[in-house]
Amino acid sequence: MKSINRRSVLLAGLGAVGAGALAACSNSGSTPAFVSPSGSAVARVDKRRAGTGKEHKITLTAAPAMLDLGGGVRAKTWTFDGQTPGKEVRLSAGDTLAAELSNQLPGGTTTSIHWHGITLRNDMDGVPPATQTAVRAGSTFPYRFIADVPGTYFFHPHVGVQLDRGLYAPLIVEDPREPLAYDDEWVVVLDDWIDGVTGTPDEVFAELRQGMGGMDMGGGSGSGMEGHDMHNMGDTGEDAASPSPSSSSGGMSSKFMLMSAESDLLGGDAGDVKYPYHLVNGRIPADPDVYTGKPGRKVRLRIINAGSDTAYRVALGGHKLTITHTDGYPVQHQQVDALLIGMGERYDVLVVLGDGVFPLVATAEGKNTGGLALVRTGSGSAPSASVRPKELGGMIMTASQLRAADDVRLKSARTDVTHQIKLTGGMMHYNWAINGRPFDMANPDADPIVVEEGQRVRLDFVNDTTMWHPMHLHGHTYQLGDSGPRKDTAIVLPKKKLSVFFDGDNPGQWMLHCHNAYHGEAGMMANVAYRS
Repeated sequence: MKSINRRSVLLAGLGAVGAGALAACSNSGSTPAFVSPSGSAVARVDKRRAGTGKEHKITLTAAPAMLDLGGGVRAKTWTFDGQTPGKEVRLSAGDTLAAELSNQLPGGTTTSIHWHGITLRNDMDGVPPATQTAVRAGSTFPYRFIADVPGTYFFHPHVGVQLDRGLYAPLIVEDPREPLAYDDEWVVVLDDWIDGVTGTPDEVFAELRQGMGGMDMGGGSGSGMEGHDMHNMGDTGEDAASPSPSSSSGGMSSKFMLMSAESDLLGGDAGDVKYPYHLVNGRIPADPDVYTGKPGRKVRLRIINAGSDTAYRVALGGHKLTITHTDGYPVQHQQVDALLIGMGERYDVLVVLGDGVFPLVATAEGKNTGGLALVRTGSGSAPSASVRPKELGGMIMTASQLRAADDVRLKSARTDVTHQIKLTGGMMHYNWAINGRPFDMANPDADPIVVEEGQRVRLDFVNDTTMWHPMHLHGHTYQLGDSGPRKDTAIVLPKKKLSVFFDGDNPGQWMLHCHNAYHGEAGMMANVAYRS
């Protein structure tokens, strides 16, 4: 089943409007115009970026593929160049990435590439139709930008719920003056997987959009529960792959919607979707990816959560992890047993390897399942796919407890403007939104979050729902509180407030949204628009 989303409807009528032109318009004569994604302000700021003059040219072909996930499990999906995760892209800070996207997806499917976490020029951000026209099937689009901030990033589409297919890959920007000392790196990409196994992301979203009021939950769902956690009704809490049976009520059965996913770390409701598999570097636990090293070597793990509905609790059995970076920016080093990583977040950690075979476990937080990879430095048998090392229950430090490294902490400044970002909606009607208004790509300039170049901006995320939301800001990094870490994606817990600060130093039209792919597509998204 292929769903029609509002982006596709709008793009059919854009015609000669051109990339970003609609987003640059104003609502009325009394509303100020906004900076165009390809306007002079964007070009002026882009010229300031410190470039090396070195260029990396790549072609990324988005096309159908049949993946081997290991253990005989095969999945029909969409990928970049036939593999998931896609081939790692690695360059040095200041280098220019020239990436041509070739869209070979079926059925007239449009797509794009969003360079997640990169503070690039606005017209390269990959958000149709706000910053570009979507790339039509059979067409190409050239992305070209300077990646001037070192760190761990990744890229993925920004059309519909394509993030929940296999279209993603790591992007590593190396620091030519790297201050960390280590012997090797291992990029670890986590993902919750459903595509081509029990359904497609479009089918998942179609069911979720019915809301719990439209589902046959087996135990009945009652009424008047808008905004409340109803995941404890009519399900065992297993992350099962099989659909639940319909009852005599005549309601639609829940094939994809997950109930009873609960996590104290996430403040309650942990997720919406039943995933049959959780992958580490594209492999299922029964046939895991293996990193081979030597005892005593210090390894930098770059951990990326490319999932769509799952936070992961990550630990390496028999080892401590030293957190050095989050979302590309250094933090004051903290040693932990495990870490919690939401969708869109990245963490860099250092670990000194022991002698033997050790499980790297990514437990799907609150979902009673997870992913697995292995670290092998010596002899020994591999642990079982269901291994749960004691470190998972040890010291876990979340982003709110970290502190930015001194050299990346925002300079003290007066706040020029404060915006309340109220996160609203619930599972009953699946009406996720910001400030009560579901975002509509057909009218992206309606009720934007207005900022001006040079301002110190404060965003107060107020979570009025009973579910956590990983909130991602394009084109910028923000700081959590006065001295917290610099991030572009942060977990906002249910019924809690999180204040973040950023400098208005990258003009354009920038999306602010929940990085739960289904929440964002349902409407938990807004446009942060620079006043012209």
